[in-house]
Amino acid sequence: MRALYTLLLYAALPWILARLWWRGRREPGYREGLAERFGLSDLEPKPKLLWLHAVSVGEARACAPLVRALQREHPDHDVLVTCLTASGRETVKQVYGESVLLAYLPYDYPRAVRRFLEHFRPRLGVLVETEIWPNLMHACRQYGVPMVLANARMSQRSARGYQRLGLLSRPAFAALAATCAQGPADARRLALLGAREVSVAGNLKFDIAPDAAKAGEGRAFRAALPQRKVLLFASTREGEEARLLEACGVAEDGTLLVLVPRHQQRFDAVAALAERMGFSVARRSRGEAPRPGRRLYLGDTMGEMDFYYALADVAVIGGSFEPLGGQNLIEACAAGVPVITGPHMFNFADVTRLAVRAQAALQVADAGAALRAARALLADEERRARMGLAGMRLCARHRGAAERHLAVCRGLLTARARG
Repeated sequence: MRALYTLLLYAALPWILARLWWRGRREPGYREGLAERFGLSDLEPKPKLLWLHAVSVGEARACAPLVRALQREHPDHDVLVTCLTASGRETVKQVYGESVLLAYLPYDYPRAVRRFLEHFRPRLGVLVETEIWPNLMHACRQYGVPMVLANARMSQRSARGYQRLGLLSRPAFAALAATCAQGPADARRLALLGAREVSVAGNLKFDIAPDAAKAGEGRAFRAALPQRKVLLFASTREGEEARLLEACGVAEDGTLLVLVPRHQQRFDAVAALAERMGFSVARRSRGEAPRPGRRLYLGDTMGEMDFYYALADVAVIGGSFEPLGGQNLIEACAAGVPVITGPHMFNFADVTRLAVRAQAALQVADAGAALRAARALLADEERRARMGLAGMRLCARHRGAAERHLAVCRGLLTARARG
C-alpha cells in the first residue's frame, strides 16, 4: 500500500510544484526554501539535535511550552523546528527567534525524507497534533529515530478517514514510539488506529504564556476607547465573515467590531468584502485608528492574538460557523475574555466542553445566535466578569501538559542512550 501511495505522490509532483508557485504569488515564503522540501539543507549538522515538526501557525505556537522545556532540560542539544506552510515558518521566527533552527519538512518522498534524516540525525522527533506521513514514519523507524506524537487530537471524522486508509495509516501510527493525547477520547481513537504507548498528557496550549508586551499594548489600545465596547471575531474563515457582519448590521451602535481573519492571504479580500457591505474599515497593518464612524477594525497582522484578546470585551471564535472544526479558544480564556463559539468545534471538542461546563464559554447554533449572545454579554458587565474569571481558572487547572510531555521525551532519550 505504501508503494502505491508513493507512486501517486510522484505522479502528483507537477501539481504540487505548480500549487507551491501559485501560492507564492500572495505569500512569497512559499517560493523560498524549495530545496528543503526535497530534503536538501544548507544548515550545519549538529552533534546533538532534537527535532519538532509543527505544520503551521497553530502548531508552532502550541509546541512552544514543550520546546522551552526541552531547551531547559537539554541545554547541550540544538532544537530544529520544521513546518510546511509559509505562515508557519514566519510564526516560528516570531515565537522562537534565533533560539531554534528552522527548515521546511521535506515532502513525503522516500529519498527526500532519507536525505533529511541523514543530514540532521535527530536523537528524537516530535510531531505536533496529527502530522503522520507514511514514508517519513517508515524512514524514522529504519534510522532508529524515536517519534512522539505530541498534543495529539483525533476527532471522530478524522478517525473515520484514517480507518478507510488503514493499510497505509496503521503502520505509520504503529511506528510511533509514544503518543501524548490531549484527552481520553483522543487517546482511545489513536489507540484504535494503531498508535502505541498512548497516554493522556493534556493540551500544551494551556501552558502557553501570553506575550506580555502584546497584551500590554492591547490594554493600552482598549483604554483609548473608553466609550466603546469591543467585540472580537477571532480567526475567522472563508464564508464566515459575511454571515457575522450581516448579523451585526451596518447601523452604528457604539460597538467596535474587531475582525481577525485566520489566513493572511485573505486580508485584502475580507477588507473589500466589509467595505462592499457598507462598513468603514480601519486596518491595523496601516496604522489606521478606529476613529468615531469607523465601526470595523481589521486585524490584518500575524502573531498578535494576545494584542487582540487584550482589547476585547467578548470574543467570537471563527472556524466554528462552517463545518471546519473551529479554532483554539484557550488563548481567549487565558486572557479572561468571555467566549462564544458556533456549532462546529469538533477539532476542539474536549476544550469546548470544558469551557462551556465551566461557564467560560457559550456555544450557539449560528451567526445570528452568536450576535444575540454577544450583545447580551456586552450589556452585562457582571456576567462578563464571571465568565472571564471562569476562563482564567479553567486554564490554571489544566496547566502541566508540557511537563507530562517532557517526561515522555525524557524516557525515550534515556532508553536510546542506554540502547
